[in-house]
Amino acid sequence: MWSIINAIITNPNLPAGEFKPPKRAGIGREGRVISLRANHFQIRLPPIDIFHYEVEISPEKCPRRVNREIIEILVKKNRHVFNQRPVFDGRKNLYSRECLFQHMQVLGFDVVLPDENRERKFFVELKYVGMVSFKNLESALENKSFNCTIDSIPTDSVLALDVTMRHYPSMRYTPVGRSFFSPPDGYYHPLGGGREVWFGFHQSVRTSQWKMMLNIDASATAFYKSQMLLDFLCDVLEIKDISDITRPLNDAQRVKFTKEVKGLKVETTHCGAMRRKYRVCCVTRRPASAQTFPLLTDSGQTVDCTVAKYFMDKYNLKLKYSFLPCVQVGQEQKHTYLPLEVCHIVAGQRCIKKLTDLQTSTMIKATARSAPDREREINSLMEKAGFAKDSYLHEFGITINDRMVDVPGRILPPPKLQYGGRTKQQALPNQGVWDMRGKQFHTGVEIKKWAIACFAPMRQCKEDALRNFAEQLNRISNDAGMPIIQQPCFCMYASGADQVDPMLRHLRKEYDDLQLIIVVLPGKTPVYAEVKRVGDTILGIATQCVQVKNVNKTSPQTLSNLCLKINVKLGGVNNILVPSMRPVVFKEPIMFLGADITHPPAGDEKKPSIAAVVGSMDAHPSRYAATVRVQSHRKEVISDLSTMVRELLVQFYQSTRFKPVRIVMYRSGVSEGQFHEVLYNELKAIRTACIKLEPGYQPGITFIVVQKRHHTRLFCVDRKEQIGKSGNIPAGTTVDSVITHPAEFDFYLCSHAGIQGTSRPSHYHVLWDDNGFNADDIQVLTYQLCHTYVRCTRSVSIPAPAYYAHLVAFRARYHLVDKDHDSGNGSHQSSHEEENTYQVEVLSLMFASIHTPLPPGFLANFCAV
Repeated sequence: MWSIINAIITNPNLPAGEFKPPKRAGIGREGRVISLRANHFQIRLPPIDIFHYEVEISPEKCPRRVNREIIEILVKKNRHVFNQRPVFDGRKNLYSRECLFQHMQVLGFDVVLPDENRERKFFVELKYVGMVSFKNLESALENKSFNCTIDSIPTDSVLALDVTMRHYPSMRYTPVGRSFFSPPDGYYHPLGGGREVWFGFHQSVRTSQWKMMLNIDASATAFYKSQMLLDFLCDVLEIKDISDITRPLNDAQRVKFTKEVKGLKVETTHCGAMRRKYRVCCVTRRPASAQTFPLLTDSGQTVDCTVAKYFMDKYNLKLKYSFLPCVQVGQEQKHTYLPLEVCHIVAGQRCIKKLTDLQTSTMIKATARSAPDREREINSLMEKAGFAKDSYLHEFGITINDRMVDVPGRILPPPKLQYGGRTKQQALPNQGVWDMRGKQFHTGVEIKKWAIACFAPMRQCKEDALRNFAEQLNRISNDAGMPIIQQPCFCMYASGADQVDPMLRHLRKEYDDLQLIIVVLPGKTPVYAEVKRVGDTILGIATQCVQVKNVNKTSPQTLSNLCLKINVKLGGVNNILVPSMRPVVFKEPIMFLGADITHPPAGDEKKPSIAAVVGSMDAHPSRYAATVRVQSHRKEVISDLSTMVRELLVQFYQSTRFKPVRIVMYRSGVSEGQFHEVLYNELKAIRTACIKLEPGYQPGITFIVVQKRHHTRLFCVDRKEQIGKSGNIPAGTTVDSVITHPAEFDFYLCSHAGIQGTSRPSHYHVLWDDNGFNADDIQVLTYQLCHTYVRCTRSVSIPAPAYYAHLVAFRARYHLVDKDHDSGNGSHQSSHEEENTYQVEVLSLMFASIHTPLPPGFLANFCAV
């Protein structure tokens, strides 16, 4: 495999198709067998060929919903062409059971779409593309000897099946991504801020072992309430009733309202049944009584007219709230203003803006279901979806089994964890959880000098509470094997984020050997971000934030969790995998990499993405170093991965005096459609990093993608196997057959204990493997790494390196410095300008353990191996 990579490095023009994921390395045998059901339903395909046509609709750029209406009218008006109804994806692809016309022909149709205000005319052109075979798809999947190759699966047939399955639901419901939603009926879950929860179902076609599957899952998302814009204003500004607004909005209220309403579709209510729809582009600074626009009079003159006067003269409508601003709709240069009281929010608009913490909490409470309840809900959704009554599926001869597929699973044994101290006890996790009581850290740090900075006011956090907190922390930390030698050398009150920098600088200057600053926070506050920015990137000192409620009311559990974090921040080791029980790959130097990219929230088209890569720095593995880069907005491939990996390899050698013989990369945040691009670019980057260190250096590379954002759920067949109140599958449950890919090396692993709702197993795809791992090797290694996350005494849902990469990328957001201020004019900068506008103050943060930054200039002192 190295020969392929070397060839592509020396010849970048070599086709990317040379990078092909490995075939499945058998089926795993490790662990106890468990019977499961998955929310996958078998699809039965007829052995037929269907006809594929390309659709061109002029004028272009209509929404999918409008395109579907156009094709629906076209089919109804031209029954002589369409004897059987075709299916359409809303963009370009149309499929028919029968041939519509001679292959060399191109058919054109004029279509008139009735509208509330006017008729809209379109021209539709159909062009023959080719035949698509369901028979070939079935034949490729029915090869049960695993001789099926990735290339042998006809992707055009999979796409055609997906379009056929989605056609009827797309006409019936509101599609959002791969989910379908309908307005609330019999339930109401407000989120606040003019938003509410809509329930629906996710649907996707999956290629599985020996058959096609339909993945169905319960789904929920936030929509905007369909209501008058005045009521929306009250929701956003948290005003009980519109009658409570008696004066113009202040600047803060107007800015908050603008942020929420911008981009929403509204319809007018002042013209009776004729309700024109517009999209809001901004909110005026002036009220309707003062906002003017150029009005062309009957005499041909252009005069300035206020919005309030225009509505009075034109519609004999006296505005009740003329002191409120207007919304500007359509194109900015056209000066179309509407008073809030004549606007109604169009139904069915999904909220893509980030939810607040309270809204997220409300959403989780509204949607959390125990595993048995979710299983029942999915079966109910299958009945309501009515696939048996879908006339489109019937015409294509496709049927769906209405029972969930039975899946054999295995429960992997948990690893033992080694602690230190005098007793050197071991812990054996039970359902992903273990107890640290009576045990001490494997390598505890001695804290000689530490400080407390309290940013909560004295009335909220008394001196006695701080003193008691320090005493209790001292007691718990000593028991855990991390002795705090003395009382804090400094304990002072402060207020506001602007005091963070001077206070932390003062502490750094006054106390040379200061190891730790504990910062007490008064709740959600900008102080946290500033503490991390200054501590991580300017002073290079460990900081630990704690909420004031946990200072006022201490508990052993909270203090123990604090000690877990503090010990690793100061370079300690909490626990390690018992060496004698580790996988055989640990016998030689091995480096684990985790990589992730965080993107700005939906709707933000300005801020850059942040890429983070972490690497293990010892043999346990327990200590990690990390490096961070800012890159173009929403770019999914890590741009500077080669340099980042090189830095980590150098750090690994400096820490261990060995070069890794194997490198295992866990890459999260990649969708299946991006596998090929990410593998091609990032595998090449890792190899380039190795060559730059030493020309002949060729460690075995294993590249694994970790996915959490999928809709596969697993349920216990036997109720006795269900765990806890939520009735979830046991921690360690692994599935690598039936619902997995027919050719590729993938598996599902639920490595954590589900506490609330239904557990979501992580989905792992092995995209490259020089090391020749078999199924058991990869699965056991991955499961054991899920137990090495140092911030809690639980196994987590993804391997520790992937989890740390996510934390580092998220933390780097707090280090992001805005060098430009939004002018409010709505203009956007190019990607190049974005990277210049924003920067992370230290682009390469090296973490001594998890996220402890080393002093500024540390990277400059790196030397080559």
